[in-house]
Amino acid sequence: MKPSLAHMAIFFTIISAARAQVVPAATGPAGLAVSGTLHYDLRYTQTARFSTGNAGDSQMNTLSGEVTYANANSARPFSLAYSGGKTWTLSGANGEAGVYQHLMASQGFLRRSWAFNLNDNVSYMPLAPTTGFSGIPGVGNLPGTPGTPAQPILTLNTRSVTNQAGANFTRRLDRATNLGLTGSYGIIRFLDGNGLETNSLQAGPQITRRLNAQNSIIGQYSISHFNYVGSTVSMGTQSAQFGFTRMWNRRLKTSATAGPEWIHGSAGSNIPSSTNLTMNANATYDARSMSLTLGYTQSASGGAGVATQVGVHNKDVFAGLTRRQGKNLTFGFTGSYMRTQGLQQQQAGVTNSKYGGVSATQRWGRYIEVFANYTAIQQSLSLAIITSNSNAISGLSQVIGFGIGYSPREMRLKK
Repeated sequence: MKPSLAHMAIFFTIISAARAQVVPAATGPAGLAVSGTLHYDLRYTQTARFSTGNAGDSQMNTLSGEVTYANANSARPFSLAYSGGKTWTLSGANGEAGVYQHLMASQGFLRRSWAFNLNDNVSYMPLAPTTGFSGIPGVGNLPGTPGTPAQPILTLNTRSVTNQAGANFTRRLDRATNLGLTGSYGIIRFLDGNGLETNSLQAGPQITRRLNAQNSIIGQYSISHFNYVGSTVSMGTQSAQFGFTRMWNRRLKTSATAGPEWIHGSAGSNIPSSTNLTMNANATYDARSMSLTLGYTQSASGGAGVATQVGVHNKDVFAGLTRRQGKNLTFGFTGSYMRTQGLQQQQAGVTNSKYGGVSATQRWGRYIEVFANYTAIQQSLSLAIITSNSNAISGLSQVIGFGIGYSPREMRLKK
C-alpha cells in the first residue's frame, strides 16, 4: 500500500500544478501563440493481471498522461497525439513494468491542385503493444488505431523502439482523378537484444477516379524491402491492388482493395518465392454520440519481432467502438485477431493472437474522471516460437484496471 499511496500523492500534486499553470494561460489577456484544439489528461491507474499461461499474475500501478492537438490552419494542417507514462510492479511478474511512450504527428501542406503530407509514428514500449493508443493493457482510453502492428506476435519483457516515418503527395489531374505517391521508412530495435531488429522501406503510386458523389475506384502498386540488423538476409514484396470506396452517407464510409502480392527472399533466407493475396478493407461510422471502426488487412511483412521469424504473412482483424451516453459517461471497446505464419520453410508455423478490451469512463465535474476497464489477451504459439523465445506470451491473461484522472474539457485556442 505504501508505494501506491506515494504515487497517488505525486499524482494529485501534478494535478494541482497543472491546473494552476494551464487555466490562467488559456484565459489570460495576452492569449496564446497557437490556435486550434487541445486536450490533455493525467491518470493514476491500478491494474491486476491473472494468467493461466506464462505471463504470470501481477499487480501494478501506472502514472500516465495523454495529449492531442490539432491546429486551425486549413492550408498547413498539423495534428499530434501523445501517450506516455511509467508502470511499477507492486507484486508478481514484472513483464510490463517500465516507461512507455507513443507519439504520432502529421504535417500537411494543401494547395488548390495538390497536397503533401509528412507523418511520423514512434513508440518506446516494454512489451508488444495491445489495446488502446497507449498499447498498455488497462491504461489509457480505448480504442486504439487500426492497422497491421509492428509486433503481431505478443511478447513481454521486450523493450523496443519502433519508428515509422512516411510522406505522401497527391496531385489532382482533373475534376475526377487524383494521382498519389507514397513512401515510408520504418525501424524496430530491441534494447536488450531479445528481438528481431528490422529495417523496412515501402513506396508506390496510387490513382483514384471518382465515379460520382458517392463512389470512387482505386488502383495502386507497392514495393517493399526488408533487411535485418547484423544479417545479410533480406526479403521483398511487390503488390498490385484494385479497389472501391463508397460514401454511403455523411456518417458511413467503406473501402476495400485487393490484388496479388509477389514475395521473394535473398539467398540464404530460406524464403521461397510465392504469390499470395493482399487485401485491405475498412469501414468507419462517425455520429454525434458514437464512432465505429472495422478493419481487415492481409499481407506479408518483414517479421514479427521475435528473433526466429524472418518474414511472416499476417491476417489482422480490428474493431473499435466509442459510445457517449449523455454528457459525462463514455463506453469504449477495442478488439483484434492476428494470424501470423512464418514464410521460412523450416519455420512456417502459425501463431494466433487475440485481445479485446472494454472500458467505462465517468466524468465528475469539469476536471475529474474515474474509469474502469477489462482486457483479455490470448495467444497460441507454434512449436518454433515456444522453443526459441520465452518472452512470447502463451495462454490466457486477464487484466482488470481502475483509476482516476485529471481531464479538462477540450480547449479551443486562439491567437
